[in-house]
Amino acid sequence: MRTYHRTERDLHNHTLSTRTTSMGFHTYDPDRAAALEDESRYRWCSREELLSLLEPHDGLTVADLGSGTGFYADDVAPFVNTLYAVDVQAEMHEFYREKGLPATVEPIHAPVDDLPLAEDSLDAAFSVDTYHEFASEESLTELGRVLRPGGRLVTVDWSATGERAAGPPLSERFSLGEAVTALREAGLVVTQATERLETYVCVARNSRGE
Repeated sequence: MRTYHRTERDLHNHTLSTRTTSMGFHTYDPDRAAALEDESRYRWCSREELLSLLEPHDGLTVADLGSGTGFYADDVAPFVNTLYAVDVQAEMHEFYREKGLPATVEPIHAPVDDLPLAEDSLDAAFSVDTYHEFASEESLTELGRVLRPGGRLVTVDWSATGERAAGPPLSERFSLGEAVTALREAGLVVTQATERLETYVCVARNSRGE
């Protein structure tokens, strides 16, 4: 593994605005929703890793961005006060409801660039395998609005430099460098950025007000 320490401007030439404008650039086939419950997904991001990155605890309000069937939301929900399961596909929420919503989970049917949440309403947000679905300047600006100052954003996603052993086509992915640059330009301070074999991890905090 290698840790990314600096912004590489050349990696940002392929801008967010030319690749996607809101969640929905690429969405998962709802007819295959059951596949999102496959525990082999933990190979790329385990429950323990996600909890370690997010550091959830009682009293927090968090959002799962691109929650799908609630696979990872279920792992975080027992540790927080409220978890908003955000997804643009109503079919995913229907699947999650049929599976059974944890008491702390509230589904939100909306794109990430237009969240029906008040300013500073989130203590943290996370996305696993979905950043490439919603990444845009508008989405990151919206996250900066709803995350409280100092609020945490955890991103684990497929890397454009991966080996394509799993996940979406390389053309639909972002590199770690592109993700880091986009987050910084949206006013977030990146505190961890690590490249792996097929995915990357990026943790940031909202610097608004500093």
